[in-house]
This record gives sequence, C-alpha cells and structure tokens, in this order.
Amino acid sequence: MTDIPGERETLSLNYRITIPSVAILVALCIPLVIWQEESTETLNAIFAVIVNNIGSLYIWYSILMVAASLFFICTRYGSVVMGDPGRKPRFSWFEYLSIIVAMGIGSTIMRTGTVMWAPIAAAPPFGLEPQSLAAMATGNGYAMYLWSFQTFAIFSVGAPAVGYLLYVRKVKILRMSEVYRPLLGDRFTDGTGGIVIDILFMVAIIAGAATFLGLGTPIVTAIVSHITGWEATFGLTFVVTLVWIALFTASVLLGLEKGIKNLSTLNMYLAALLGVFILVAGPSGFILSFFAESLGSLFRDLPNYVLNTGTWPEEGSGSYDIARYTIFWWAYGATWSLLHSIFAAKISEGRTIRELLLAYLLAPLVLAWVATGILGGLGAGLQADGSLDVFGIVAESGQMAAIAEIVASVPFGLIAALVFTMLTMTFFATTLDSTTFTVSAYTDDNDMHKYDPAAKIRLFWSVVISVFALVLMKVGGLVPLEVTSGLLGLPIIFIQLGSVWAAKKMIDQDRAWETHTRKAAARI
Repeated sequence: MTDIPGERETLSLNYRITIPSVAILVALCIPLVIWQEESTETLNAIFAVIVNNIGSLYIWYSILMVAASLFFICTRYGSVVMGDPGRKPRFSWFEYLSIIVAMGIGSTIMRTGTVMWAPIAAAPPFGLEPQSLAAMATGNGYAMYLWSFQTFAIFSVGAPAVGYLLYVRKVKILRMSEVYRPLLGDRFTDGTGGIVIDILFMVAIIAGAATFLGLGTPIVTAIVSHITGWEATFGLTFVVTLVWIALFTASVLLGLEKGIKNLSTLNMYLAALLGVFILVAGPSGFILSFFAESLGSLFRDLPNYVLNTGTWPEEGSGSYDIARYTIFWWAYGATWSLLHSIFAAKISEGRTIRELLLAYLLAPLVLAWVATGILGGLGAGLQADGSLDVFGIVAESGQMAAIAEIVASVPFGLIAALVFTMLTMTFFATTLDSTTFTVSAYTDDNDMHKYDPAAKIRLFWSVVISVFALVLMKVGGLVPLEVTSGLLGLPIIFIQLGSVWAAKKMIDQDRAWETHTRKAAARI
C-alpha cells in the first residue's frame, strides 16, 4: 500500500503568494461594499461585452479540452503512472471515485438538476411551445449538457502535468507555476511570471469558493424556511452558513484521509438513498420516461449546444439566454480548472494518466445525469399532473423556493427535505474542504510529495474563505463576484493550455511511456 503522507506542523506559509492574493480580494470587495449597484452594473456590462465579442473563444476552449483529454487517454501517454508503478494507488477505486464525484459536481447539481428545466421551458429554444412536455424535456436535457464531457475535461486536463511533476519528477511544491518550468525555464518560473500565475490562481479560487458557498446557502435556507415557517432572512442564512463552515472546517482539519475521503463516501450513500427514495415515493413511471426523453433531447440538440454562440437562425425566445449561460458556464468552469488540476493530481498517486482522466470524465458525469434525470423528473412530474405550479413559483419566488416546494411535495416530504438538505450540505462541505485543502497545499512551502499541508494553514484558509463569503452575502456582492470569477477564466484558459503542452513535453523528455508504466515495473 502506498505510504500516506504525513503532516509537518512547521508553519511554512508562502507570504509572496498569500499577501498579494488576500490584498487583491480585499481591494475587490471595497468597491462592492461602497458602490454596490454601480459595481454590479459595470461588471455585468463588461461580461456582456466578452460574451458578445469573444464568447466563441470559450466554446472552442471547451471543445479543445475534450480533444486534449482524448489525446492523453488514447495514446501511450495515458499509460504513464503518477507515482511508483510497482505500488498500489493511495485510494481504492470506490474512495477515489467518491472523492472525484463529490469534488467534480458539488451541490450545484441540486440546483441545476432539480429546477434548471423550468426557466428554459418557460422560454424554450427551437420554436418549442412554452411550458410543454417537449420544452421541459429540452430544458432538462440542457441541464444534463452542463455536466457533460466538456465540463469535466476542463476540470481534469491540467492534472497530468501537476501529477507528473509531483509524483514522477518529485517536485516538492504543488503550484501551477512549476508546470511552466519545463516550458519557459527557471527564470520565468522563479521570477515575476511564476508569481503572477500563482496569484491569479489564488484570487480565482478563493473568490470562486466564497461565491460557491454564498450561492449554495439559499438552497438550504429555502428548505429550512419551508420546513420551519421561519422567514428566509439574512439571519437564517448566517446560521446556515455557520453550520456549513463548522462542517467543512472540521473536515479540513481532519485532512485528506479522515476528512475529505470519509465525507465523500458519505455523499455517495446519501445520494443513492435520496435517489431510490424519490423513485419509490415519487411519480416513478413519469420520472423514468422523462429521463429517457431528456437524454433523447440532449443527444438530438447536442450539436447546437456545443457550437451555439447565440447566433442560431431560429429566433426562439430562450435561445440567446442559453448561449450566454453556456459561455458563462465554461468561463466559470475555467476559474475552477486549476483547482481541480491540483486536487486531482494530489489524490491520484499511483493512478495512470488514463485512469485519472477517464475517472474524471465518466464518474461525475454519470451521477450528474442520473441526478438530473431523477430530480428534474420529479419537478416536471409535479408540474405535469397539476400537483405543483413550478413555473409559477419560479416566476414569483425564484428557483430556490421552487426547489424547497418540489422536495417537500413527495410523500414523507419532511424526511425527503431533511435528506436533501444533508446531501446538499455534505456536497458543499466536500467541495469547500477540497478547495481549502488544495489552496493550503498551494501556499505551503513544505514538501507536498511527503506531507499534506499543515493544519494551521488549512485553518487559516478556511477562515479566509468563510469571512469573504459572509461579508459578500451581507453586502449583496455575490452576483458581481460571480461575474468577476467568470472573467478570471479568460487568462486561465491560456495557463491551462500551457499545462497540457508541459505534460506532453515532460513525458517525451523522460520517455516515461517506456520506463514509468505498470508493464515496465512488472518486467523489473
């Protein structure tokens, strides 16, 4: 069995990265606090310019990431082992896939899977009749598309370079700037260029994590409000957030083996329990039929989704909104791509590049599609038989309120709502503690091949992310920060493309497909 990395308690925080990153985030928050409305309008206007002028860049970026993943999977590069080829991987397959799924989709699936179909079906593309079953299936198919190969290729394709550096070349520190050493040399990596890459990584990830926490709390707040009858105020949101913070901070302090791994495994059991319960207690026949129709719609409309930049010939009232949301999804995904690359590399010791990419491309996709089929089918079924006016609730009170109503509408609705809430919280906690773990490893100057990041550093970043999330929720800065996170995806695209080239170059230099594979180890 692979040795489990220990933890060195020496405080070794890299201040050259940490201080500028925190300073930039503070500077970002100041105008959001003082000029909230003006900042929101400005950032949305900037993003609109990007969507209208270079939105196609994000479309081709998502396609290129899939192509790069397939290149590594289908060629000799995929057989290279990240670690000692003669030793077993650090995690079993179930543990490994559980961590990837929990990190890959998080509880965002609880929102897109349950009710994403409704606003699209209310103003559908392709000339479909609004609020018809065909429009609802199309909306659910689009929700599945958001969790497609492109999303998970964006998340994972940078991991081979990082994993190769960490476990084959034994680089001590775990940073994206190190990926550029074989490409641009020591002067760039150790100088200003490397610092800029690392600071950009930190700003994007911390801002994204704070936004992620802030966007997730309304789901739980809405369900708690529905169950208890309490008004969904900021005070209730604050309490929910504190519980979340306590949960993911405890997991962070427990570390990768005891915290993140166990919480990810719990996610799988809760997800299976909820899915079976909804199928048994809900409109089973409709859910299964709607699931099939959603998949059919997805595959039928896939070319339009993949290449859509808002210029379809047909003028469906919802077509441009879908194009804009798709571009935003890839841009926002790009901000998380480097985080996933670092984290995926860290947990993949002993895995081949092919195993890493296939696991990331397939495992979260399967769960996301199944979850969207079941949860979306539940809501659409309630709408179709007249049990619940989902369209009306979304139009009047928003998607979060609709989620609470949908979950509570099944038999034993209180139990379903409680399990749904637990799953949402554990998914979010897993994503956030994985984020905190990765950011901590990124700023820890200890040898990340031998050690996990120190507990004090993990606690520090847990507090930083939590404070930013609470401040931004209070001042109403989540929307502009979400846009800002999406904007940061633009330079990260080029950083990620460099990591793909670096992985190929390093493997070619070392001829690792001959020496660092399981077949090569078996011959020794």
